[in-house]
Amino acid sequence: MADFITVADGLRFPEGPVWLPDGSIVLVEIAAGRITRIAADGSRSVVATPGGGPNGLAIGPDGALYCCNNGGFNWHEAAGFLAPHGQADDYSGGRIERIDLATGKVEPLYADGDFGCSLRGPNDIVFDGEGGFWFTDHGKTRTRERDVTGIFYAKADGSNLAEIVFPSENPNGVGLSPDHRTLYAAETYTCRLMKFTITAPGEVDATAGLGGPGTPLYRPAGYKFFDSLGVEAGGNICVATIGESGISVVSPDGELVDFVATDDAFTTNICWGGDDMMDAYITLSGSGRLVKTRWARPGLRLAY
Repeated sequence: MADFITVADGLRFPEGPVWLPDGSIVLVEIAAGRITRIAADGSRSVVATPGGGPNGLAIGPDGALYCCNNGGFNWHEAAGFLAPHGQADDYSGGRIERIDLATGKVEPLYADGDFGCSLRGPNDIVFDGEGGFWFTDHGKTRTRERDVTGIFYAKADGSNLAEIVFPSENPNGVGLSPDHRTLYAAETYTCRLMKFTITAPGEVDATAGLGGPGTPLYRPAGYKFFDSLGVEAGGNICVATIGESGISVVSPDGELVDFVATDDAFTTNICWGGDDMMDAYITLSGSGRLVKTRWARPGLRLAY
């Protein structure tokens, strides 16, 4: 197991870490319905409290924070370990929100039904260099049913939202290759890493795979689940792996090149920071921690 430094603990199911140039990390606490900033010295402050289930985060071209809000989960907590448990009784609907980092103002950008799209549980987000972003909708699980969802592309100015891939098997993590020609998505319950060939901003090759646009790239053996993902500067895809507890590092050719173990079954996200982009920040959500380690390879600098 890698050497981890605890940056923050006592968090309420942290996910979506974003490294900022001042050395701080902004992340969500899904179970608390808030977005928290953790300074380089470990002190923390509340950026915003959008409620529902803030999930994936990304900085957009205007410097604002863009948030995938899944509408909320119910929760099960035992022995200091927290886990999501189905759709919240007070589920408030899936949406995308724009958040001003300076003021904490939360602005609804897209909601269920906009542009004819069904947003059930937006999960993870990545910007391209064209002012648009890709995001996954993981959907919601109820007692005897689970949503069928897709992968979307939207403009940061609120002018357009489109479902590009449907159906998708409850997609979770999403990322872009360094050249922005390939879109990656991690499916949770199938535990598949999928790839899509981007043909233009917000468009993918619909005939790339046998069953549509997606091509399976990697799937591990055993009883595991995939959560969010990050991409290294060299192109490897780093997928948070639940069950085996750690980060699976997969090459663009679909080979497992590394596995970095953690001590939390709900290992959910990774991002990178530092001058050399080799400081890796990982959310250990079940135990409520953000940890840091030196990564073997640099992470990819994101579009914004």
